[in-house]
Amino acid sequence: MRPVVRLTASATSALPRWLLLTICIVYASFGLFGRDPWKNEDAAGFGVMWTMANGGLHDWLLPNLVGKYLTENGPLSYWLGASAIRALSPWVDASNASRVFTGLLFCGACAFVWYAAYLLGRRAEVQPFKYAFGGEPEPRDYGRTLADGALLILLACFGLAERGHETTPQLAQFVCIAMLVYGLVRMIDKPIQGALTWGIAIGLVALASNPVLVGALLIGTLAMMVIVPETRSRWLLLAGLPVALVLTVAWPVAALARYPDDAVWYLNQWVHSSLNAFAGPPGSVGSVARYALKNLPLFTWPAWPLAIWSWFSWSGLRRAPHVAIPLSVITPLLILVVIQSHQTNQLYMLLLPALAVLATFALPTLKRGAINAIDWFALLSFTILGTFVWLVYVAGLTGFPHPLARNLARLAPGFVPQFKILSFVCAVAVTVCWFVLVRWRLARHPKVLWRSVVLSSAGTTLMWVLLMTLWLPVVNYSRTYKDVAEQIATHLPDDYTCISPVRLGNAQIATFAYFGHMHFAFDQDCDVILRQDTQDYGEPSSMSNFVWKLVWEGRRVADRDERFRLYVRIDRPKPPVAKHRAWRPKQAAPARPD
Repeated sequence: MRPVVRLTASATSALPRWLLLTICIVYASFGLFGRDPWKNEDAAGFGVMWTMANGGLHDWLLPNLVGKYLTENGPLSYWLGASAIRALSPWVDASNASRVFTGLLFCGACAFVWYAAYLLGRRAEVQPFKYAFGGEPEPRDYGRTLADGALLILLACFGLAERGHETTPQLAQFVCIAMLVYGLVRMIDKPIQGALTWGIAIGLVALASNPVLVGALLIGTLAMMVIVPETRSRWLLLAGLPVALVLTVAWPVAALARYPDDAVWYLNQWVHSSLNAFAGPPGSVGSVARYALKNLPLFTWPAWPLAIWSWFSWSGLRRAPHVAIPLSVITPLLILVVIQSHQTNQLYMLLLPALAVLATFALPTLKRGAINAIDWFALLSFTILGTFVWLVYVAGLTGFPHPLARNLARLAPGFVPQFKILSFVCAVAVTVCWFVLVRWRLARHPKVLWRSVVLSSAGTTLMWVLLMTLWLPVVNYSRTYKDVAEQIATHLPDDYTCISPVRLGNAQIATFAYFGHMHFAFDQDCDVILRQDTQDYGEPSSMSNFVWKLVWEGRRVADRDERFRLYVRIDRPKPPVAKHRAWRPKQAAPARPD
């Protein structure tokens, strides 16, 4: 049955537009700049962008990491980052330039979520109870309030903070899925515009991800059209699908036309990597499911309990667009989460746009006790966590409290804290705003719908800004390979030919190539070996006519498990040029990985 929503016009007071924009910009911008590429996916994604920006058409059509093909995702996100690197060079270094589109994509996803919830909130079936003498909110005001709530719920999700600031393909997929949700909603009242938006979103998802994800979203849309009469439109077939098809095949056709042999192999690997990624774990589905049960609730908090409540409270309207459209995206993504081959949270971020839209319709039906519980949980948890961040920061600078200073020195040995006035001022400002908001919430007892999530979203913003101001130096120190790359570079022979990486991850290869200007090769015998060991491995196995000499051994100070060893081949032949030049993708075509 349909819930009876009793609201007055005063409960639908919308947040000022300038305040919403400020929250989004602050949340999106902090943590983007003034840092190195972080292990693991962030550095790997940056490496592909940097390779493209310094390479030729081959690198743009067939994404690779300094010669190593990466076939898990399409090239869209790499294109955006590489374009920013080229456009802003030499004024902005490549690492910071690559994250410009990260912030823009994040804000774009917020806009799509807001407008999707706004359009659904104006529909007749979700309107509050009409009083005999008036006083209920207008559909437009009600929709704006629900849209504000959806955006606040999205920003409150714990897992979005770090994932939303990385140079990974998942962020492009995230904004494309938010666009897809908006397109499905828009199709109800403007079929052509909505169908075109949906088609563009599906095509961009294909360019940013893999065929399996596209197929899952198509199946979800088909199921929604069968269940929800309002979404049945011939324009989805006449306009949406052709646009999606054109965008999907544009990249493969261009690659095949320009580099037919390499493109056939690359696209074949792209399809097979996609199928293997969702073939289920090697043993049983249970391991991945247990990982999801352990991490997904925290990653998507507080969206998931509100979404579940929305499902139950609108039990009589589960085929209505405001419930069915988000579920048509959530359901196939949850299935993909369970059938993944490896334990990873990369897909969790893609659930958030649809979860936020569905969750916002729980706000009108929440009881006062539930609202107070959410508020007090956010108030206590974020105040305690914020206080802890400040205490650790003070301990690093002054040595007091002593236990915190000792633990910081143990977790980040060798780190020397420094006082930065701009970071300190920003941290103080956001902390003051937090206490002002808490005082307003406790003193005024506002009746607006979004009151139950405003502290959660503000608290998440508080924590992220504090971490990216007070803790940014130590986080950057603990998650970058810059120092190791510079150490290795000083021990490389001036006349070496190339470096063979052994057991190096993509993040390490990208960071070493960028900061150390190292030339890696993946399809030939090199005169230098750089390998990572997690145990005390011996020297490289003997090779005929070659003798290897260990010239450097070390690790990141903040990591006790990784250990890198650099070997140089003795009596190596002299290269034709006296001085080695830094790697350039134009000089050699990428090699296919073994």
